[in-house]
Amino acid sequence: MKPATFAYHAPRTVEEVVDQLAEFAPLDGRILAGGQSLVPMMAFRMARPAHLIDINGVEGLERLAIAEDALQISACVRHAAFHRPVAPGPTATLLSAVASNIAHYPIRIRGTFCGSLANADPASEWCLTAVTLNADLVAVSKRGRRTIAAADFFTGMMGTTLAEDELLLEARIPLLAADARFGFYEFSRRAGDYALAMALTAYRIDGGVIAEPRVGIGGAEGHPRRIAQAEAVLAGSKPGDEVFRAAAEAAAEAIEPIEDAQADAAFRLDLVRAVTQRALERTLA
Repeated sequence: MKPATFAYHAPRTVEEVVDQLAEFAPLDGRILAGGQSLVPMMAFRMARPAHLIDINGVEGLERLAIAEDALQISACVRHAAFHRPVAPGPTATLLSAVASNIAHYPIRIRGTFCGSLANADPASEWCLTAVTLNADLVAVSKRGRRTIAAADFFTGMMGTTLAEDELLLEARIPLLAADARFGFYEFSRRAGDYALAMALTAYRIDGGVIAEPRVGIGGAEGHPRRIAQAEAVLAGSKPGDEVFRAAAEAAAEAIEPIEDAQADAAFRLDLVRAVTQRALERTLA
């Protein structure tokens, strides 16, 4: 199939993008960055935007840099930018490990980090990463800029607090401590399929026990979130099988699982237990 008719716009500056969003967003205008979700939906006529605002030619939107103790990821940075660690330290290594699980190689070449956040699919690895690492997301419109905590950005399945006339300009990932450990694990039916459940975990060891634990779960609910109950189990404990099992159980007990054609609630809860424990086990690798 072919997309329905639309008007194409190719701004060259962020200011032009903002102006065009103000004008065309109320007329069903959409941003085009990687297009790996939007374009297939258009091809099947599941989405029929009247205007496409292509931001790929905007100067500066491929910026990827460390500043102010954060990794700053601009709107057109591709998934493939993280195939190898982009900087020294555990944060970049974590992002590289997560990126290898995203869909298939051709999609990683075109899809964008910020586009994945704006799309807000509950099975998105980057959405889970942003929430677990306490990212700040910068949105811009004609009203100015605002910063949104990732934990407050996602409102439900495919839903965010981003206004229709706002561009998600940048994601800022705070750098983990140099001695931080992490583990990521996801389950999907086949390589490249959407994850039915996934877990991202991180912590430090201080005095032989776990400090600053983070446990994020994605794919199992309408949007990803950190699981405070699992983090409480880990805090102050020595890392090992027993405490990892207890944290995994706490994560499963905290989840309100979605049900779909791929998995019922009971199966997703079992998956949450499994992916959480395996992510934690990978912190010891």
